Amino acid sequence: MSTVLPDSRSLLRRTLGERRIALVAWRLLVLQNSDPAVAAGLAHFSTYRAHPWRRVEHTMDSGQRLFFSDREGLQREIARLERTHRRIQGTDGQGRAFTALDPAVRVWVLVTLYESMTAMCELSGAPLSAGQRDLLYGEFRTVCAAFDLPGELFPATAADVPAYMDRTIRERLEYTEAAHDLLFQMLRQAPSPRRLGRLRPAWPLLRPVIAHLLTALTVADLPPAFRERFDLRRSRGAAALSWTLHHGMRHAMALLPDHLRYRSGATPPSATEHPTATPNANAGSNSGGNDNGGNGKSPLGTLRALRLPLPRPRRSGRRSARQVRVEAFFRQVVDQTGDGFITAADLQAMAHNVCWQLELSEEQEARVYAGFDTWWQHIRATMDTDGDGRVSLAEFTTAVLAGVDRDPDYLRNGLHVALRALFRAADTDGSGYLTADEYRVLFGGSRVHPAELNHGFRQLDADGDGQITEDEFLRAFTDYFTARTDTTAGAQLLGRP
Repeated sequence: MSTVLPDSRSLLRRTLGERRIALVAWRLLVLQNSDPAVAAGLAHFSTYRAHPWRRVEHTMDSGQRLFFSDREGLQREIARLERTHRRIQGTDGQGRAFTALDPAVRVWVLVTLYESMTAMCELSGAPLSAGQRDLLYGEFRTVCAAFDLPGELFPATAADVPAYMDRTIRERLEYTEAAHDLLFQMLRQAPSPRRLGRLRPAWPLLRPVIAHLLTALTVADLPPAFRERFDLRRSRGAAALSWTLHHGMRHAMALLPDHLRYRSGATPPSATEHPTATPNANAGSNSGGNDNGGNGKSPLGTLRALRLPLPRPRRSGRRSARQVRVEAFFRQVVDQTGDGFITAADLQAMAHNVCWQLELSEEQEARVYAGFDTWWQHIRATMDTDGDGRVSLAEFTTAVLAGVDRDPDYLRNGLHVALRALFRAADTDGSGYLTADEYRVLFGGSRVHPAELNHGFRQLDADGDGQITEDEFLRAFTDYFTARTDTTAGAQLLGRP
């Protein structure tokens, strides 16, 4: 097996980098999440139900870093994944121990990605030849070798992959709650995607239509062994939808210029440079795609994925402005799973999202997780009045309002510990303060107008020096919870209330 990573002209990067790979993305997630260990990890540690699009973005971004990176970037991403997955372990609902570091589980997740690439080509009416499958699988295994997983767990050759898929489907996979959610529930409840733009008001009308079509497409495209085992019927309408979309997208992609057809890092070669390529499998001319390895973003740019937006609350009824702010903070910030309660999983999810896009060392990540764990311990000790191990909206609101009035150190002993960890992670250059750009990146999002962010920054930058210190940052959050009116600067973290 080659030790040279696939470059921008490789069959692997071209196939994975073609934008129509999105057609099999949901199929890929269903296959992966039908593994009981993967499903258990999601159930215990993921916020995919409340934040499905963030889950998809994380998956896509990690794939970009793994398969479109140089060796240094690849090793960094693998190390980051291992640090994250080390925390994902426990016991599932049937009493079975699980860990995200199980080699067999990791191999399954990787092989399903290769299988999805071949499925994309086959479903579009342009299946890869035996030689192309061998080439693609060889390039794929070169990347997988960096994971240092037992080689015997992988199918030996490309020709062995179908048997591996059938065997795993029949012997290991289960119709998990996560798989059912992906197929039949998640999109019917999902919030609007950030990129929907001006169509976002129409999302409640578009959502059931999109959910129905994606369910039909995914069921039609799943391997026959999977449909047979779990009694998922492929209707004639679904089969027609699959044929139309896959064939239509293949022909449409061939008409697009390369910068629209391929993601960054996937540059198609000329026919003479890759004699194994055929017009059916890889149409397109040579382009000067920039192989940035998925790391072309600036450190500040990667912070956009944190998405920890503080709400802009409104006074409602007889509730005070402060109570409205606290309730909004619970719903939009702390309750990451969206189930109406705060548990350790919510705080761990927040720490995970802080660390996910940042190039943090293991020590830095540990500090972030430790900060949020300290906050959770404080929440549990001061708010869980019924002792059920979780905190409701009523418990949270009552405890915060009473706590900040009674004890000047109430926030300092809990929330502030996590905020210090957040501030120091966001302070990517180690300057000791946040600039306006860092502030906008940290709190920005599709729901917040840039003018509001600029206003919020100016409110907190009391001395007008163009930067926010850690003390100013903490003071703003303190004011957010303690201010009696919305005119206090801290109540305007995201602009005018």
